[in-house]
Amino acid sequence: MKKPVFTGAGVAIVTPMHEDGSVNYDALKKLIDFQINNHTDAIIICGTTGESSTLTDEEHREVIKCCIDYTAGRVPVIAGTGSNDTAYAIDLSKEACSLGADAVLLVTPYYNKTSQRGLVAHFTAIADAVDKPVILYNVPSRTGVNILPDTALELSKHPLVNGVKEASGNISQIMKIHALCGDELNIWSGNDDQITPILACGGKGVISVLSNVMPQETHDIVQAYLDGDAAKSTALQAKYLELANALFCDVNPIPVKEALNLTGFEAGPCRLPLYEMSEANKAHLADVMKKYGLIQ
Repeated sequence: MKKPVFTGAGVAIVTPMHEDGSVNYDALKKLIDFQINNHTDAIIICGTTGESSTLTDEEHREVIKCCIDYTAGRVPVIAGTGSNDTAYAIDLSKEACSLGADAVLLVTPYYNKTSQRGLVAHFTAIADAVDKPVILYNVPSRTGVNILPDTALELSKHPLVNGVKEASGNISQIMKIHALCGDELNIWSGNDDQITPILACGGKGVISVLSNVMPQETHDIVQAYLDGDAAKSTALQAKYLELANALFCDVNPIPVKEALNLTGFEAGPCRLPLYEMSEANKAHLADVMKKYGLIQ
């Protein structure tokens, strides 16, 4: 049995930026405090929502360091260090571990992609090179690569492969992964509209975009289930579903940065090629946020 890196709701935190596109470290620290004060269970830095794909190598490392140093052990920090270049992923993962990350999050290789055998070789090479737990990140809509259940089973045999962030959206596949791997591979939801269903498939929580704006509420969805109240968890999932969906009315993290800006956090713009939301989507997002009392 592998103890999960965390249980509950971990925030896939944005990387705040100034208007000139540089990283806003002061705003990042304020967001970290907001998250921890509202019972976020872990912080996932430099993931998809953190725009890791447009950070320079120097920025990527510095943002991870800033988050680890400022969080100062208050909650676990999981560093996004995946790449479609295995050698680079090894180098970045080793540095994140040396900086004090509690785990690394490794997205499946994208663009050049790979086979299922290649996935095993890629993730095994990284896990062999580090001394902290590894969380796989399965998001085929982004990468074009899907971690199949039998592949997940093979990877679960590695002592440092702790779990998988499942954003395939395929509940049947997720259930099969749980059936095959049991407690040797922890599962976290990668989709805010499937938190409770994935908990019902043996999941340990969520790595969440919604948590950026509603950390306490997202935590509560998971905690209710973990406390044995599936009905309450389901009701909360339904209650916040409209907002969770609104945060994906454009490409993530465009809407969630807009939402944070509307609530007064200096999240700033996204970097190109991510582009400003349409006026129609801005109006829709603002209307939904008003329903939840996030803005007036």
